[in-house]
Amino acid sequence: MRSRAGSAVAVLAYEGMSPFETGIVTEVFGLVRPELDVPWYDLAVCAERPGPVPIIGGAAIHTEHGLDTFASADTVIVPGVPDVRGECSPELVAALRLAHERGARVVSICSGAFALAAAGLLDHRPATTHWQYAGLLRRRFPLVQVNPDVLYIDDGDVLTSAGSAAGLDLCLYLVRRDHGPSVANAVARRLVIPPHRDGGQAQFIEAPVTVDADDDRIARVTTWALANLREEITVDVLAARAHMSARTFLRHFARCMGTSPARWLIGQRIQASLTLLEKTSAPVEEIARAVGFASPVTFRSHFLRVMRTSPSAYRRAFTATS
Repeated sequence: MRSRAGSAVAVLAYEGMSPFETGIVTEVFGLVRPELDVPWYDLAVCAERPGPVPIIGGAAIHTEHGLDTFASADTVIVPGVPDVRGECSPELVAALRLAHERGARVVSICSGAFALAAAGLLDHRPATTHWQYAGLLRRRFPLVQVNPDVLYIDDGDVLTSAGSAAGLDLCLYLVRRDHGPSVANAVARRLVIPPHRDGGQAQFIEAPVTVDADDDRIARVTTWALANLREEITVDVLAARAHMSARTFLRHFARCMGTSPARWLIGQRIQASLTLLEKTSAPVEEIARAVGFASPVTFRSHFLRVMRTSPSAYRRAFTATS
């Protein structure tokens, strides 16, 4: 059973945790959002043993919900584990297996993937975790197909995300899956974050961050491109608008954006097409032109690679649930 819009979400609190990962979940799923005019989620913060849960900084989270509530939710989220080299408790393993057997959507953020792996839910599945732990996850659980280069992985009923902030990307993705792009974009605006980040966590691995005048030029060029996606946009066009040579522009764009201009443009065009597919009855061929693809064939090919489904199937899914 897939999690439904307005369904129950449970997140695990554990001793010694950082409140950030749980805060991500409560911010996205726990806040009531009447302005969106859609049934929202029913969030429960759970612990292995109800009561106070000590967290970093000498504070504590007090919850009345235990693993029975956790295992009975439609979406269960493990935001981390106390020790990536330690063993998960048999009670937590049993709760995760029970939730999965019931048809719940099982989700991990950062090191939470170790709990899912301990429960056997990642065997022979693609999964990710924080890049710093990817090698250890692979060694401890060799049946897991670890991919350290992505922000999150959707494998149907089991989803995993990379380092802490990537949990935001995954939570917004879940909102998009449940409610569509318009609602997910509205939540992203309230969080003051982009609704979708291109690239993967590989760009963050021990990489220095530099800020100079070129960053502002890249920002201006990407803003212009987003307003003109229908146009033919080449590297030469972008470089000229940034007042750089094509070679210099490619280097600075990759440094600032973590990807190439071509891949970034494809991602933005696919993103722009989602609302048109969901909210209009325009033919796929017309939508392809509207977002700047040279042909419907090219559009379908890139859409399938990025979204793992066809434009028509995506539209049917949202039509069926609207």
